[in-house]
Amino acid sequence: MLKNLRETADWLKAKIPANTEIGVILGTGLGDLVKSIKVEKEIPYAEIPHFPVSTVQGHSGNLIVGQLGGKPILAMQGRFHFYEGYSMKEVTYPIRVMQLLGIRYLFVSNAAGGMNGSFEIGDIMLIDDHINLFPEHPLRGKNDEELGVRFPDMSEAYDRELRRRTTEIARRNNIKLQHGVYIGTQGPTFETPAEYNYFKIIGGDAVGMSTVPEVIVAHHGGLRTLAFSIITDLGVLGRIVEVTHEDVQKAAAEAQPKLAFLIEEVIKTL
Repeated sequence: MLKNLRETADWLKAKIPANTEIGVILGTGLGDLVKSIKVEKEIPYAEIPHFPVSTVQGHSGNLIVGQLGGKPILAMQGRFHFYEGYSMKEVTYPIRVMQLLGIRYLFVSNAAGGMNGSFEIGDIMLIDDHINLFPEHPLRGKNDEELGVRFPDMSEAYDRELRRRTTEIARRNNIKLQHGVYIGTQGPTFETPAEYNYFKIIGGDAVGMSTVPEVIVAHHGGLRTLAFSIITDLGVLGRIVEVTHEDVQKAAAEAQPKLAFLIEEVIKTL
């Protein structure tokens, strides 16, 4: 895999500014955040050597080279999911490529179901921590010390200082910002009422089908990570209704401007 990673990184190096240190992953329904980016180049995943290709509606499948907050960035417009049939190594392959390209900061977004009784559809939740319930761990297998240590500490997977800055920016601009624990599951089914209740009991505030593998690998590789969930449906007992992927995309799209603003303002501080 390291050989493939180097080939992918070498292919991309000629196409991105050498001082690019910021990576962004735009999740379900959040692809339009690219409108906030001063786009210099769009590279379809299909053209990138060894790169997977997203198969999910709402995930465009382009690598965006551009600027946000006056800083050069590399943005994934669409991500890869374990439920699509990819291995964890494939799901997290782009993160490893970013690591080899010298990316130091990773901003991640997703759509999630909320179990916290104080949440409303359309809320933005800053992820403070996560619970990994995926059946496969992205670091399982032989460890390459060039990429990270065998047993990485996970006490601060989500960068404390970046979270502090985000909270302060939201406060100054009167943006409602929730905080909570994100639970990562395999999918692709949305949760049953009993599962929502279980996730709440074990300490979760929101649940989704992504982010956790990417954050684990980013942290393993030394990237400082900040992640957000847009609450697109509610898993609160008594408030659970039937949900579709289209509903999720619509709720995510409506919250995009506020999330785009937060991400851009944090990037300005780097």
